Amino acid sequence: MTRVLQIRRGTTEQNDNFTGMIGEITMDTDAKTLRVHDGETLGGFAIARADENSAANFDINSVPDDVWQQIIPQFTPKPYTVIETAPFPINSRCSYLDYIIGGTQKPMFIQVALICTGPQAGYNTGDEVWAFGIGNKTNPQPNWVIDQDGLHVCLMVGKQKYWASHRDTGETTELDDENWSVVFRVYC
Repeated sequence: MTRVLQIRRGTTEQNDNFTGMIGEITMDTDAKTLRVHDGETLGGFAIARADENSAANFDINSVPDDVWQQIIPQFTPKPYTVIETAPFPINSRCSYLDYIIGGTQKPMFIQVALICTGPQAGYNTGDEVWAFGIGNKTNPQPNWVIDQDGLHVCLMVGKQKYWASHRDTGETTELDDENWSVVFRVYC
């Protein structure tokens, strides 16, 4: 014979005036919801039904501007300055690329990108490539130092060829120096 589990049930009014044991579940026969009890809270805690899920009907445009003005500053970093270098040609025959930014403010982080100046590896002139490599290094990160001339941003090349994944095939493709430039973005 099949076993049936039947839980305590009652109307909304009856559930509102009931304090169940810790972990007890009751059914609200009017609202067609379940309530979970903690042994202390009168009425317990209603469990939302899937068809009454307010998140499914949420419209972000309905959030008042004053809410955004209060919340956004709590979760965004302090204002920062972005210094972008002019693009300059890559040179796989050199040991390193050095760009003097000037100033003495320490960077929060530095991004380096390759800019396509002539079609190669499936990229068109003007495309930016953030995932690239030099020699056997993938996504090399620039070094930086502050001296009497200011902030230097330096990309270690080690006389090795630049490469990128082909845009369409994903295959590693060696890049020709004359088809690419590099740009640094320094966030201070």
